Order: sequence, then C-alpha cells, then structure tokens
Amino acid sequence: MGIFLNPNNDNFLAEAKSLYVDKTMLIDVTNRYLDDPTFKFVCISRPRRFGKSIAEDMLAAYYSKGADSKELFSRFKISKTASYEKNLNKFNVIKIDLNARMSVWKTVAPKERSEENVIAFVQNQVCEEFREQFTDMDFGESNSIASFIQKIYKEKGETFIIIIDEYDVMVREQVSQEEFEIYLAFLNSLFKNAELKPAISLAYLTGILPIIKDKIQSKLNTFKEYNMLHAGKFAEFTGFTTEEVKALCEKYDCSFDECKSWYDGYKVGDFEIYNPQAVVNAVVTGEFRSYWSHTSTYEVISDKIQMNFDGIKDDVITMLGGARIDVDVELYKNSMTEFDTKDDAFTFLIHLGYLAYDAEEEQCYIPNREIYKEWQHAIKKDSDYAETNKIIESSKNLLKETLACNEKAVATALDVSHIHVTSNRSYNNEDSLQSAIYLAFIYAINNYTIVKEMTAGKGFADIVYIPLKAGSPALIVELKHNKSAQTALNQIKEKQYFDCLVNYSGEIIFVGISYDEDTKKHDCKIEKFVK
Repeated sequence: MGIFLNPNNDNFLAEAKSLYVDKTMLIDVTNRYLDDPTFKFVCISRPRRFGKSIAEDMLAAYYSKGADSKELFSRFKISKTASYEKNLNKFNVIKIDLNARMSVWKTVAPKERSEENVIAFVQNQVCEEFREQFTDMDFGESNSIASFIQKIYKEKGETFIIIIDEYDVMVREQVSQEEFEIYLAFLNSLFKNAELKPAISLAYLTGILPIIKDKIQSKLNTFKEYNMLHAGKFAEFTGFTTEEVKALCEKYDCSFDECKSWYDGYKVGDFEIYNPQAVVNAVVTGEFRSYWSHTSTYEVISDKIQMNFDGIKDDVITMLGGARIDVDVELYKNSMTEFDTKDDAFTFLIHLGYLAYDAEEEQCYIPNREIYKEWQHAIKKDSDYAETNKIIESSKNLLKETLACNEKAVATALDVSHIHVTSNRSYNNEDSLQSAIYLAFIYAINNYTIVKEMTAGKGFADIVYIPLKAGSPALIVELKHNKSAQTALNQIKEKQYFDCLVNYSGEIIFVGISYDEDTKKHDCKIEKFVK
C-alpha cells in the first residue's frame, strides 16, 4: 500500500461519508473496457468543479490491491453488477495527480532538488514505492515507471491500471520546451510502447482540456476521448443529472426549481447536467448563489471576448440576451494559445464550462444563473461592453416598472435598451426582438425561472417568468414586430397562455410589447390577471 502505487481507499471513504451522489456505475463502464485494446485507454476532460478527482479516488478505491473496499462499495449500485466482485481490489493501480506533484516540486528550493524536472520527481517517488512493495524483485538503478511495469508483467504476469489526473497541466502551465519534451517522452514510454500495452488493463486520464492537437495528440492517439462536446458512455457521469439533483433537493428541503435555474443548463449527450460542486454547496448551506471560483474568471472570459474576430461582440451580446448562437467546434486545436476564429474562442469556453453546447443544434449558450453572473463580472470592466453592462444594471428598474404596470416607463426603457444593444445587430424580426427584450429584462433571472417559447393554452408564449418565491407575480410576455402592443396583449388572453402555469395560482402580469420598424419605438400594454 502506497500513496501512488496501490493506494488505500481513505480518500473515497471520506468522500462517501459526506454528501455523496452514487456515481459508482462509472465502474461498470470501465469494467467493460478492461483489457480491450480499443477502449481501455480513456481520456476524460471536463471543467473544474465537475467531480474528476472524486471519480478517480473511486476508481482507485475499487481497483487497488492496496485497499479492502468490499464493505465500502456494498451499499452502492456497482455492488449489484455481475463484474463487481471479479475486479474488486484485483489490480495494481498507479494514481498520480500531476498538478499536485508539480505544486510540491515547486516548493522545493532549486538548489535542494535532487531531480531536475517534475517528471523525474514523479518517477522517482513512484519507483521508490515499487521497490518497497515488490521486495522480491531487482529493478536495478532504473527509475522508469514504464520499465518497472514491464518487468513485473514479464515476470509475474500482473497488469496495471494507470490513473493520471490533470494530465494537461504541462500545457496549462506553459512549461519550457525542454520540460515539455521530457513530459512527451514520459507519455511515450507509457502509452506508445507496443511491448507495454498488454501490461496495462486500463489507463484513465483526466484534465480540463481535451487532448491537445499538435502537442500531445501523437503520444495519446491510442486514447478514446470523452469531453463536454462528445461524452459518449460517460455522459451521465460528467456531472449531476436531473434525477440526482431532485433527490438531493428533496432530502435537504431545497427548491429544485431554483437549483435548476442556478446550476443546470449543460446538455451532455442525452443528459441535462448540473455543476456538482455548486449543487452540493447550495443544498448544504441552503444558499443559492455563484460558487464558481472568481480567481481567473475575468481573465478567461475577457481575454477571449476581446479577441479581434468579426462578430464576436454581437454574438456575446446575443448570448447575454439569452439566445443561442451557431458554433463550429470541430476545428479548434484544443489549445490555450492558438485561436484562429471566434468559434475557437467559444469552443475553449465550452470546455471550461463558461458556455454550454447543444450538439444537436450545434449551438452554444450561457447555461444558467451562476455562469451568467460570471459573465456579468467579466464584462463589467470591459469598455467594449460598457453599454451592454448599463442595460444589465438598469434591468432592475425595468422589472420594477413592469411589476408596477407602468406602461410608458417600460416602453421608454426598452427604447433605450434597443439603442445600446442593437447598434450593430439586426433587429428586424421577432427572434431578434425576443433576444433584446430578454436582455433588457435580464435582472429577472435573480427571481424567476425564465422559459422561452413555452407551450401554453392554444399556442406558445414568447417568454414566461415563473417566480421562484411565493408571493411574487408571474409574468407572460408576448412580442409583436410592426404590430400593436394591444394585439400582443389580446393574444395572451385569447389563446389562454396562462394555462401554461399549471401548478401556479396567484397574480399574473400580462405584458404585450411591440416594436415599430419605422418609428424605432416600442409600445407596451400591461394587464393583471389572477389565476
């Protein structure tokens, strides 16, 4: 039993004793991939805070010969599967967190380092544990993990499972070319060595970025890649699913609707995925807010939206207005520095979780309230988005005037919003009108679940605002382009759009909004209704 070689189950044991959502069926997937030359090399990438480390601790606790985990896993779903006992604690496991190792190595003064680079540091530590655990073998003077694995496989027939967290840290840290070449050689020794492949039953790598094209891809081309764009069999393990969040909200007496509006929105495969860390924090503390780390958010978003790509500002404003934009995610090189188009910038932000991606529609969007707030923080100091930021800041007053049924004030505010938001954008149809109106009312995201094109009565309501807290009125907004606001208001009533609020009773405010292309003016009609 060691820290890196055949670790015990202490980490996962501690996690399982706290608030743990049963994700052990991930093991059922990896069990099916064991020793399969086509699938046994797995590379998982997803944003920070999405449970990568917990998954790795779980896999190590299950497979490692250095643990006795039968009792630990007995209460979880995996224990009911056919392959459970066959593979439980049957493998030599090597588990390395490269980011943690790099951090430790950096704390050692250069003059006191016995290893000249972090990879040598890692190999020495792991090989020391090999010598401690395989005392009957002579490894000579070598300090190569690959050579140790090969020797054990040749003499004992034992295979290994390799788990590497933050495999992409060398790219993110932008280490020197010399250090990077050493890292590539390390990957090459483990995963490109034909003689070593039979000795590896499973390799499970995780990181934030997908495999970096033109840098690491040649060394990891045996790996099947699963990420925020294409998660395959790992989709439901990317984050919390809707059913898992519903169960947590019921257990901790939290509002599921509010949890959904704050942390949902990532569509991965067939699953709606929630940010796990944020959900756990919210249900434990009872406080719904952004738990995203603000440390690098401003720089990450701001650097990308300031890139001089044609149309990037218009697309950002469109997304801030709640709409989705088309994006080509296939040409991005998975780099942190090489961006040729705005599609590359947006694809990068998808992988980091600042945007979500709809694979069917090939569109990206801001997924939820938590991430919207991060975008607000990012554009607040950005002069290019000063006017848009003013609209967001004034949205609070616009909502107040709407709830007060002040038709003239609402129409005037929308005129101002139109000037700022659409200076370089098309505003000649109801779709663009809807995006602009959504942005103008964006403050409502703090108090309402917002649904566009909601099936209602005898048609579809343009925008429905469902209150998160009892006592607040609901809003139904209907938009008309080059038609009267009264026509919009009448449509809400005639088509009984209020029927969409099945479980809601109380005050509803009907809001009819029109925009005249000739006069460039809005009109507004508001009426109250009690359901």
